[in-house]
Amino acid sequence: MEQRRHQRARTLKAARILFNHHHSAITCTVRNLSPAGACLEVASTVGIPQCFDVIFEADRSIRGCRTIWLRERQLGVEFASPPGAAALTSSG
Repeated sequence: MEQRRHQRARTLKAARILFNHHHSAITCTVRNLSPAGACLEVASTVGIPQCFDVIFEADRSIRGCRTIWLRERQLGVEFASPPGAAALTSSG
């Protein structure tokens, strides 16, 4: 039975998982996306922390994420904040 609150749309977007205060990055592909979360495909889930940011290459937007589930090469994430919230909370 489907447990998601929002239907996810299939997609194929380039992105990067950012962690360690954005000093570390892992290339990933966004396989599906909704306002509340996404499925990310990676070479390996080993070493990916529970919470991290994702930067979408197309528009350079950043979303905070929390891992909900993971498999060998995929992980499901829930977005921690609405789009654009990370930009509003950071100061230059």
